[in-house]
Amino acid sequence: MSKMKKISPLVFFAIILLASLSSAAERPNILYLYVDDMGWGSIGPNGQIERKAAGKPYVLTPNLDGLAAAGVNFRRGYGCTVCSPARSSQQTGFHQGYTFADRNDPNNAKKAIRTEDLTMGDVLAKAGYATGYWGKWGYGGSSSGKNPTLDNLQTLPTTHGYHYVVAELHHVRAHTFFQPTLWNAPAKPGTMGGLELKPNSMAKYTNNKAYPNYPALQNHPDYPKVAYCDDVYAFAALDFVRKQGIRYNQSGKPFFGLFAAQIPHGPFGDVQKLPDWDQAYKDKPYFQKLAAQSKQWCAMVTRIDAHFGNLLAALEDPNGDGDKSDSIAKNTLVVFQSDNGGPNGSNRTQLDANGGLLGSKGSIFEGGIRVPTIMRWPANITARSKLKVGSNTDLVVDCSDLLPTFCDLAGTPTPIGLSGVSLAPTLTGEGKQRVREFLIHEAGGRASIIRGRYKLIRSRGNDKVEKPVGKNKKRRKKGEDGKESQQVQFYDLKADPAEKNNIVSKHPQLVEELNALLTGERVDEAAGFANTYHSWQGAKDASIAKSSNWSDYIYQNAGETYIQESGSPKAHWCAKIVQGSVLADQDVAFLGLELSGKLTVKPGVKISARNELRVADKGQLILEGGSVGSLRWLDVRDGGTLTGHGVVNAALYSKGTLALSLMKPLVVEGPVQLSGKLSLVETGKAKKGQNHTVLKAKSITGRFANDEISLAGKSYLIGYAATSVTVTVK
Repeated sequence: MSKMKKISPLVFFAIILLASLSSAAERPNILYLYVDDMGWGSIGPNGQIERKAAGKPYVLTPNLDGLAAAGVNFRRGYGCTVCSPARSSQQTGFHQGYTFADRNDPNNAKKAIRTEDLTMGDVLAKAGYATGYWGKWGYGGSSSGKNPTLDNLQTLPTTHGYHYVVAELHHVRAHTFFQPTLWNAPAKPGTMGGLELKPNSMAKYTNNKAYPNYPALQNHPDYPKVAYCDDVYAFAALDFVRKQGIRYNQSGKPFFGLFAAQIPHGPFGDVQKLPDWDQAYKDKPYFQKLAAQSKQWCAMVTRIDAHFGNLLAALEDPNGDGDKSDSIAKNTLVVFQSDNGGPNGSNRTQLDANGGLLGSKGSIFEGGIRVPTIMRWPANITARSKLKVGSNTDLVVDCSDLLPTFCDLAGTPTPIGLSGVSLAPTLTGEGKQRVREFLIHEAGGRASIIRGRYKLIRSRGNDKVEKPVGKNKKRRKKGEDGKESQQVQFYDLKADPAEKNNIVSKHPQLVEELNALLTGERVDEAAGFANTYHSWQGAKDASIAKSSNWSDYIYQNAGETYIQESGSPKAHWCAKIVQGSVLADQDVAFLGLELSGKLTVKPGVKISARNELRVADKGQLILEGGSVGSLRWLDVRDGGTLTGHGVVNAALYSKGTLALSLMKPLVVEGPVQLSGKLSLVETGKAKKGQNHTVLKAKSITGRFANDEISLAGKSYLIGYAATSVTVTVK
């Protein structure tokens, strides 16, 4: 055998560096294009192309239409009913029933996103991404036009992982387009909150060949001295994409940028203060016949579409030299979405901006919550992928899904207990797509649940559904768009996307079932209710139900306490057992529970985690005849162990170790996805050739990494059936 050649330290370092860069390069860049109040029907594939073909007035969105043609148009994308909860759900991954900002509370600007809430910026910055945010943030600052202040440092974008920022912190400031100053980061060292106010100006971009003159027309002599906010946001985002694109090519360091445009939120008339504001429609005869608000809305939408086009061009040519060999577009996931449905107005009646859906912004109906959603990722969305390039899909996508999706794509752990579900398996075509069974929305005095094709709407604050009494004897009141709406409404969205026919009387059992789920999602709680965060601090083998064994949760700011939570576990807790040994001797419920320590569940005891029970690295879940349950799943991660026998009333995903009993099987009342390892903890009197069932489930897919097990001098072969796993003594 020849001796291995020695590698110099320099060469060895280079090999390691190249390997790490190669690994980093597999993670996509993410560019998230987000608009304010743009209705579902405002883009070509959702109706505008058909309007053009029919000779009707239409809005021009060539870049978004091109994005859909090169990606996928999600025809059932959902936001929230209004601005503040949409941003809170988007950033934290919780729906309105659990977010602190579950409605447009006037105080949301001071108190919405908390320190413990992990945002897109938090998780991606921690994963090594360069992060940027431009536009309407909505939280943390005052509404003053001339002298805004920072009112809650816990809820700033800079506090939540965003490195580069040009933003408005208060929604009132973000609802006018010519504020004199904008908040910026990076800021001078020692600056409060890491943000500083800078003049809202396009001066540094004027007469600069590096920046396109369309659509801002910043080189025009009549361009305002105080800039149109979205022009500044767009150019700050353009700088980021170019700089980080070059950096990505050099080092493999990925980036995440979120451009949260204020467009096309009112006031619509502000756009007319710009030079040649309607230039895109000069050759469209129908344009002059539109109402003033329709013209302004069209100009705003087409303006932001053009800014998006400049950003997409920067992905193709980061250094701007005309040579696209440095393109990063292939491995950049681009997401486009609106926060909520479009507003009522002539834009809706003359241009069908909400695509024929019932309701407008603020409504619980589809026109208020269904939003245009497009994703493009050339490396993974192709003619051969599961999601076909240029296609439309009715796969339901919620704004809360994006945080866990980005976590998976970045290879970083997802925060515990989220409402959203990662779409990464669908986007990459790898792994099993997990199911988010339903969506929840709130709007004023109403709440809704959507599950598949069906949607239930009822009043908030009452957990009992009134039984319908005859077809024409339902209690009625004036609803959105003058529609008479019943106390309880039930729609088949597949057959009736415009929600014209209330079929509540035809599905009493399904109505009851969906209402029970809706009630369990905390939609009836008063404003200010939210999930809370707790960690284990008890002694060894202390009771999981004893309140003193858990940390309290207090959320306060500037001397005011918003939430104070103590006591034993509750169904809205996101809890962690980081270390130590815990005894489950009483039934308790959580929203999410993560184990990095040891939890032993005694016979007859049930531990439930509504959204997720996670056994993380070094975590141990020991079932001694007890049971665990979740509406979703028990997730045994790599390095985690599920031991013993009992019942799992949930889906089970295992990448860790299942250490099971030969004498009493683990019973899973849901599907099982296997990888990881199987071991045995007790064997009993096993005879040669004898089969023993160690796992029963509703269905089983996947296999363990090992084919056999050695224990106490015996070897066992692992066998698989559709609903069971057995071991056989060799």
